[in-house]
Amino acid sequence: MLITHDTRCALDTVVDLVNTAPEEDTTPDGLRDVAALVDFVESHEISDVGVLSEFDLSAVRRIRGRFASVFAAPDARAAANLINELVAGAGTTPRLTDHDGYDWHVHYFAPGASVADHLAADCGMALAFFVVAGEQERLRRCEAPDCRRAFVDLSRNRSRRYCDSRTCGNRLHVAAYRARRKEAAG
Repeated sequence: MLITHDTRCALDTVVDLVNTAPEEDTTPDGLRDVAALVDFVESHEISDVGVLSEFDLSAVRRIRGRFASVFAAPDARAAANLINELVAGAGTTPRLTDHDGYDWHVHYFAPGASVADHLAADCGMALAFFVVAGEQERLRRCEAPDCRRAFVDLSRNRSRRYCDSRTCGNRLHVAAYRARRKEAAG
């Protein structure tokens, strides 16, 4: 599957957005206030965004939950329905652009769109490309029992199981190794 630069940026953005949600009541919201939303927008180089407000924060949190539902969708049809709702609600207006030193690419959000509609349109379309390509199963949640972070499995053989192999993956492999050693010594 060919993934263009702008699609990859949108995928990274939607994964990071979904992962800002608190996993439990004890973990803080990664979008705790408008300043955190501004940081998110700046770090992901989201263009054409005006001054952000509490209204924007609330709207982005709502679509974050809807994107989380896409990663939890049991099949392509369910994912497609969720993505269609997101994209339609954003009032998409595809247009070619070559801003900020990037080559030609497509923006799906309407000029002057809110940050929530911008994210819903561009990130929704990036996820739509995966469903169209028959790759919806690559939109995953970490399989570590104490982690539910979202990620996109871009491995060649669709075998990635953890959000980060250096943390979640290694931690589980070490635990399994120790359990085998304990059982063998046992």
